[in-house]
Amino acid sequence: MRRYLLAGIIFMVSVSFLGQTSYAQGQTEEPVGRISISGAWALYPMAVKWAEEFQKVYPGVKIDISAGGAGKGITDALSKVVDLGMVSREINPQEVQKGIWSVSVTKDAVVATINANNPSLKDILAKGITKETFKDIFVTGKIKTWGQALKTDASGVINVYTRSDACGAAETWAKYLGTKQEELMGIGVYGDPGVAEAVKSDLLAIGFNNINFAYDSKTKAQVEGIRVVPIDVNGDGLIKLDENVYKDLDTMTAAIAQGRYPSPPARELYMVSNGKPEKKEVLLFLKWVLSDGQKYVPQTGFIKVSEERIKEDLQKLKGN
Repeated sequence: MRRYLLAGIIFMVSVSFLGQTSYAQGQTEEPVGRISISGAWALYPMAVKWAEEFQKVYPGVKIDISAGGAGKGITDALSKVVDLGMVSREINPQEVQKGIWSVSVTKDAVVATINANNPSLKDILAKGITKETFKDIFVTGKIKTWGQALKTDASGVINVYTRSDACGAAETWAKYLGTKQEELMGIGVYGDPGVAEAVKSDLLAIGFNNINFAYDSKTKAQVEGIRVVPIDVNGDGLIKLDENVYKDLDTMTAAIAQGRYPSPPARELYMVSNGKPEKKEVLLFLKWVLSDGQKYVPQTGFIKVSEERIKEDLQKLKGN
């Protein structure tokens, strides 16, 4: 008799578990469920931090996160492979027409990166590179050596690296240069970590990375083996005090927040889904991200979006 009773209890527990989709029955105060997220490398470190902190508050909700580029985030969200996609570029009208719904959750930027032992490093850091010169390196191919880029006698050929995956970093960098990702020249490398490693391994390399792959979020220093290329915004051939915003992650994020770093390549980052999310735990997570979760933004090396934008997106979460 006890054996049959035990079997019945196990069966009921199993049925109860299988029936839990958004919240445990009769326990609306304690959410349970699973949230799946994929997409942009840029947003990945911030999303991981949010997931860790959210799960401390709501241990019944499990969050699975994978990186793979903004294009994957859009595709996975539209096909409902995941609950939320991470996107590190503007959402285009065609994606909205297909059903993409989005909220802006934080900001960061893309920066040009070179090897820390580049023979022309001193000149690069002192003079910077203009938008026009970047365009001739990455798009037209008119500039092929570091001497041409810096107007010096350096003979080293510039080895250009770009992204092989559809991603927000490449799209944002291309937009800064007045074009699209498909027009960027260079050796295609997958993912932010891949580009960073390629640049570290090549003395004459130039690439681009999201800031949290160019700076160490713990030490705030530039990643070992990499240096960020200053942008000569005013084109005077010198990186003066007001343009020198690259020393460490705190200085960089402050410059982005204050609008002292161009936008693009500074940009907002988004969480997207196919239509407004219906799962209660997903809505709860997004509301938390836009409220309590914002306190983790600066310490993770990102920049808060404006209060006005947060209010707008919180309203979107409330609306039908």
